[in-house]
Amino acid sequence: MIPSTAGFLSRDFEIKEQPGFTYRMQMDIKQVRGYTDELEAVRQAIYKMIMTERYHYVMYSWNYGIELIDLFGEPVTYVCSELPRRISEALLWDDRITAVDNFEFDFPQRGVIHVAFTAHTILGDVQMGREVAF
Repeated sequence: MIPSTAGFLSRDFEIKEQPGFTYRMQMDIKQVRGYTDELEAVRQAIYKMIMTERYHYVMYSWNYGIELIDLFGEPVTYVCSELPRRISEALLWDDRITAVDNFEFDFPQRGVIHVAFTAHTILGDVQMGREVAF
């Protein structure tokens, strides 16, 4: 007997938001130990998103991560103009992140840009940064 799907899509569905409870990454000692939730879980998710190259890993959706690999070898003015858009595009897929702004650029050494920014989330603001070699 084949199950009937008539009227299935016309039903009302309730969408529940999943909790942010996850494993805790301790970057200073390079271990995953314990659990984290709330703002610290969002901070960790932001870190993972901006450190993962989009389209590079099969295990991640094509919506996950950031596109940086094509910026290598480009002029610094182009890289600085592209980074805010690409970071925002990568982070705004997460429902917990509402906006990304306050981008600041620093040039610690030749061929390296350090970008700092603020991610506004439903749980509070997160200050983050990333170094990009170009």
